[in-house]
Amino acid sequence: MTTITIVLTEEQALRLRDRAAYYEISPEALALRGVEEILERPDDEFELLIEHILTKNAELYRRLA
Repeated sequence: MTTITIVLTEEQALRLRDRAAYYEISPEALALRGVEEILERPDDEFELLIEHILTKNAELYRRLA
């Protein structure tokens, strides 16, 4: 396991603590969940490739439907 340290402004830290308290979890757990969500998203290049393929093959898909 790796530890990463980030620097937050006082306002950011307060907002993180408040939001974590709302969800009844630690600020660290909330921050980790945010990182996990970002890493689970497909990257922009993949999204563009999928859009290109769907657009390119739209006529074929229409005919097959």
